[in-house]
Amino acid sequence: VQLQAYGGGLVQAGGSLRLSCVASSRILSSRVMGWFRQAPGKEREFVARIRWSTGRTWSADSAKGRFIISKDSYNTVSLQMNSLKPEDTAVYYCAAGTQWSEVRRDYDIWGQGTQVTVSS
Repeated sequence: VQLQAYGGGLVQAGGSLRLSCVASSRILSSRVMGWFRQAPGKEREFVARIRWSTGRTWSADSAKGRFIISKDSYNTVSLQMNSLKPEDTAVYYCAAGTQWSEVRRDYDIWGQGTQVTVSS
């Protein structure tokens, strides 16, 4: 399966963006879908994940209360980002894994990334 992320762009601080990640085939119920981000000069970091079978979600502290991960359809996972801050500026990646994890190596399929830029 391949993943394609959409929805990045330029937004002012306090604004919102919705990222979508579309899989080329049905996402298996055994999967955990995650969003990660990588800012310039920094390591790629976990943002949020969802267990496809149950809909259980978990977010990083930096995303709690502002970002919401959700299942949109049988092959689409989204990340609704509200109250955006300049420090949220990064390339955002969606990924598919099988472990309930926020560790990059536990995700074996990655999308190409979409740029989010938040201006102050």
